[in-house]
Amino acid sequence: MEGYNTFREGRLPRERARFEEMAENGQKPEIMVIACCDSRVSPEVIFDARPGELFVVRNVANLVPPYSPDGELHGTSAALEFAVQALKVRHIVVMGHGRCGGVHSYVRRLRNPTAEDALSPGDFIGRWMTLISPAAESLPAQDKEGDREYAERLAVASIRNSIENMLTFPCVNILHGRGQLALHGAMFDVQTGLLRTL
Repeated sequence: MEGYNTFREGRLPRERARFEEMAENGQKPEIMVIACCDSRVSPEVIFDARPGELFVVRNVANLVPPYSPDGELHGTSAALEFAVQALKVRHIVVMGHGRCGGVHSYVRRLRNPTAEDALSPGDFIGRWMTLISPAAESLPAQDKEGDREYAERLAVASIRNSIENMLTFPCVNILHGRGQLALHGAMFDVQTGLLRTL
């Protein structure tokens, strides 16, 4: 309960009025950010956003699955649907980042399919990372390129693939086609702190 007392003691005085307003009137962000859950990549910090300005969804490797209403549980798909239909966001940014552990693990798995790595244990991560396969298939062969360079190219291709997957959602496709919803890709460099748009 210490975190609860932190607010009551006034350690967030600059935002207190804003939190009270949002509690009363609800959230109205115009931008959704789909980012990696890597602890080094915080969308609110990167975009210098105040509470309520961004609707953020984070998952391993900032992936968006294709539209698939199959009765299974889809956290990212549900958040996307909520952002577009309920919050009526005007922009969606898929933000990848350099040195992504999920992407690098996928590249290592391509090199050695039987290797033990972060994609092997557990019930979820390995299957989740198969979402990056279409992006890998769209790239030229790795050849003599090092794993790090290839992983960086794959991370960018994966952002584009996630945007293509978003367009398979009817609610996104319709609004994007009408010019009421813009889709963006961005890449954050964790070493330099620079953000570039794609």
